[in-house]
Amino acid sequence: MHIGQFALANPLFVAPMAGVTDRPFRQLCKTLGAGYAVSEMVTSRPDLWNSLKTSRRANHDGEPGPIAVQIAGTEAQMMADAAAYNIDRGAQIIDINMGCPAKKVCNKWAGSALMQDEQLAIGIVEAVVKACAPRNVPVTLKMRTGWCQAEKNAVVLARAAEAVGVQMVTVHGRTREQGYKGAAEYDTIAAVKAALSIPVVANGDITTPEKARQVLQATGADAIMVGRAAQGRPWIFREIAHYLATGSHLAPPLVSEVKRLLVEHLYDHYSLYDEFIGVRSARKHIGWYVRELPGGEDFRMEMNLLEDSTAQVAAVERFMDTLNEKMDRIPATAARGEQRHDTMEMTV
Repeated sequence: MHIGQFALANPLFVAPMAGVTDRPFRQLCKTLGAGYAVSEMVTSRPDLWNSLKTSRRANHDGEPGPIAVQIAGTEAQMMADAAAYNIDRGAQIIDINMGCPAKKVCNKWAGSALMQDEQLAIGIVEAVVKACAPRNVPVTLKMRTGWCQAEKNAVVLARAAEAVGVQMVTVHGRTREQGYKGAAEYDTIAAVKAALSIPVVANGDITTPEKARQVLQATGADAIMVGRAAQGRPWIFREIAHYLATGSHLAPPLVSEVKRLLVEHLYDHYSLYDEFIGVRSARKHIGWYVRELPGGEDFRMEMNLLEDSTAQVAAVERFMDTLNEKMDRIPATAARGEQRHDTMEMTV
């Protein structure tokens, strides 16, 4: 599969998730089998570009390409300028956010709120494509099926986006009205795929290797995008790849491997954030790793009281060493997981 001139390792993508898909998480997922990852969204507001939050989101140090950055906003020229700003900082692909359902985003008519105004939405897409084309940077679009059940306009918008130069479309199988409630539907994604000649990516409720295959078959999509199911089990990408290739499951990861992955993830996380922010923002990642493990909930509550990175890493190592005395591998139910309904961090 290609996005513009970029050949991807495989059709298994990491979804952009606010507060989750920072550089350390993207790199980890790529190491564990993801073929492509998109950054958490970067604002198009120039007055915020020099903020610490935006600078961290735009950090791509050592990240293997192609480097994809998602931008969000409501004004065509501002979005075009944001695309250029991120290209200057290493972005090789620009993704337009038209899928975030968060109220704080939609209340400003960004994210999935743009799907209510097709003229504005396509004007933004066209402006971003024009800004990126001279620099040979492909533009992609992530959207929902529509604003609400009665207004599913994904096919119309996707066709228009393709016509002005978008080179890939990702569709989350829910409306903005649904948020993350209910089940994702794939008929609309299939309709978008049938209507376009560019690659189409299916997103929503892909939580197991079996579900990945089912969604690919149901939609005819060129790739799938995994979001919340990768939180705390980034090895899901290699599990899906193995299952798609062989029809059989990989053995769950060794406890010792998960310990190593988590500790390495933490050190990389601390390197991006300062001590204060790093320790606190790492808590959610640790919680996701251990939530389905024996004693995981009690450990998470204890770990949340720790306030320095040394103590945090030491606690994780003790927990995993104790677990390793009881079992060699992560339990299969934890390795494959069930659909998660938490919305602490949102796919955008």
